[in-house]
Amino acid sequence: MARARYINDFSKALAGEVKILLAEVGKLRDEKRALQFEIAELMSIKAKHSAEGLYTGWRPAPPPAIEPPPPTEPAPPLAPAPGGWRVVQPPHVPKPKRKQNQRLALPAAPPPAPPPPPSNLPAWAQWRPNPHLVPAGPSAPVAVVEPPRTGIFGPRTPPPK
Repeated sequence: MARARYINDFSKALAGEVKILLAEVGKLRDEKRALQFEIAELMSIKAKHSAEGLYTGWRPAPPPAIEPPPPTEPAPPLAPAPGGWRVVQPPHVPKPKRKQNQRLALPAAPPPAPPPPPSNLPAWAQWRPNPHLVPAGPSAPVAVVEPPRTGIFGPRTPPPK
């Protein structure tokens, strides 16, 4: 019983101290705001007087006169830079070996060009796919397995009957 009374008295004393500290903090905050307002007013008055020439305080020095550089003849155009793409083989990957048969084989003749489309068709209808780029079909059938549908909070509940 005495312990509860001690805690109760301590809480009341602590609450009183906190109220006093909060009041002091509020008072300091109000004083700070008043001083900031006063400083702003003084600075605006100073700015008004300095704009009219009444303020005789510090003024910035005039900037030094900068002479433009003498005209020079245009520089010759630069040579084009080399390309940025480089093929880099990692050191741990062996380079592919060429076979002698491949060196001796002649390249295959390109297929004949398709005939030009008639000129009276719209532009979108004149497009023809590249015969060299034929898409390859899938090598193996792909099995699609749908995961069980769950909501954010677990599996869905069945609708009422």
